[in-house]
Amino acid sequence: MPDTPPVFRFAPSPNGLLHLGHALSAVLNHDMAKAANGRFLLRIEDIDQTRCRQEFEAAIVEDLAWLGLDWERPMRRQSEHLDAYASALERLNGLGVLYPSVMTRGEIKAAVAEAEADGQTWPRDPDGSPLYPGRERTYSTGERTALLESGRAYAWRLDMQKAISLLGNASLTWSESGAGPVGETGIIVADPGAWGDVILSRSDAPSSYHLSVVTDDALQGVTHVVRGRDLYHSTAVHRLLQHLLDLPEPLYHHHRLILGPDGRKLSKSNQDTGIAAFRAAGHTPQEVRALVV
Repeated sequence: MPDTPPVFRFAPSPNGLLHLGHALSAVLNHDMAKAANGRFLLRIEDIDQTRCRQEFEAAIVEDLAWLGLDWERPMRRQSEHLDAYASALERLNGLGVLYPSVMTRGEIKAAVAEAEADGQTWPRDPDGSPLYPGRERTYSTGERTALLESGRAYAWRLDMQKAISLLGNASLTWSESGAGPVGETGIIVADPGAWGDVILSRSDAPSSYHLSVVTDDALQGVTHVVRGRDLYHSTAVHRLLQHLLDLPEPLYHHHRLILGPDGRKLSKSNQDTGIAAFRAAGHTPQEVRALVV
């Protein structure tokens, strides 16, 4: 029986125009798949319907085709597979590792400020955001039922410590062929606890990035996840979810980021670095490729 070909994917969100950083990620995935005689997929991550727009999806397709990339059809749109994420969320709920949370950003900020005013050092995640206080984590069954029936908007959060306890003696790692923020490569020890109780679903978005990405990668048979170094630490959360949901573990490759003049990673608001802007200025696909690879 022939070996199953490796599967790579590029998964942008249609909430803005693609920039040079996206070009780097798309070209790397495409070229690595081609070099490995593998498959290259395009996935549209459009769960957030308040920000995602059809014209941006059309622009993504146009930009990638102009760069000379080709992908398997049909491409997957997350908005067409909400049942898959609901099923994954229900499975996690069955494990007892979810709880509903209602604290607003303002309430979280106030709780952190109060603690820090008392001399406490509030823990923060790898991105620098304060961890969720988790006051609802210890609610009784009755209190949770009352909260859910109150009509107040809530999010489902992962009870991180309870989820980690389900690992038992299992070692949580991933295989990294790229490089982390300080050059880490090889077998990386995952630390999902650093993220605290992450959101997995909200009233305005039925699945978070964390939940949808591991679900999609498993359902699409993705074997190689090639993405920016800004998502390096998020891999720890993804590995935990893969373990809890009995999903396969892909290989990971985190590539360098293309930075703007201010030293920060590019944003979709940086129109001067957009692929379409380079095309409109008369640059060739080969010239844009040379800028990023």
